[in-house]
Amino acid sequence: MGGFSFSQVIQGIAVGAIPVLFAITLHEVAHGRAALFFGDRTAEMMGRLSLNPIKHIDPIGTVVVPAVLFMMGGIMFGWAKPVPVAFGRLRNPKRHMIYVAAAGPATNIVMGIAWALLLKLVILTGLGASFAGEFLFSMARIGIIINALLAAFNLLPIPPLDGGRVLRGLVSEGIGYYLDRIEPFGLIIIVLLLVSGFLWAVVGPLLGLVERFILMVVGL
Repeated sequence: MGGFSFSQVIQGIAVGAIPVLFAITLHEVAHGRAALFFGDRTAEMMGRLSLNPIKHIDPIGTVVVPAVLFMMGGIMFGWAKPVPVAFGRLRNPKRHMIYVAAAGPATNIVMGIAWALLLKLVILTGLGASFAGEFLFSMARIGIIINALLAAFNLLPIPPLDGGRVLRGLVSEGIGYYLDRIEPFGLIIIVLLLVSGFLWAVVGPLLGLVERFILMVVGL
């Protein structure tokens, strides 16, 4: 298993599972809550405003991908089932689309700050020397990274990512027409960027920027 013992795998999953589940679950709930605030009840009617992670688990994105990435020694990363939003039901679809899309990454940044506060608490109290403190330190560190990563990735201006939705709400309808044409191929574009290595070249610096912002807010 690539040098991992079974106990190391279990410990790694135990440390990373909570931050990952919180990050992807609250990201999706934030979209649904924002949509509800601006007039669309689709997510509410489908029971997707629940904080129960089971409601949002995608077998591939929430379970398989994070586990495989961890086994390969990479960052635990994943995604949940997208919360359904009927943008046409928003009171002002074009303008409110921006807020609904931005709610996900914004929530991840807030969660990253919360994990950073926990990290600071562990450092200031000296708990890191204990087993429980070491566990909390590792969990908080993963919480910061995964939330910064989700925020940075979703801010890419590629439909249907959140950044693409925000861009769609900001540009003219003429430009928006072309963004709508691109959206069905958005996932293919992301995969091609990932395979080529260019995706990380873009996300990496943005990830660093978001992470530095989170640490700066709490004084780390």
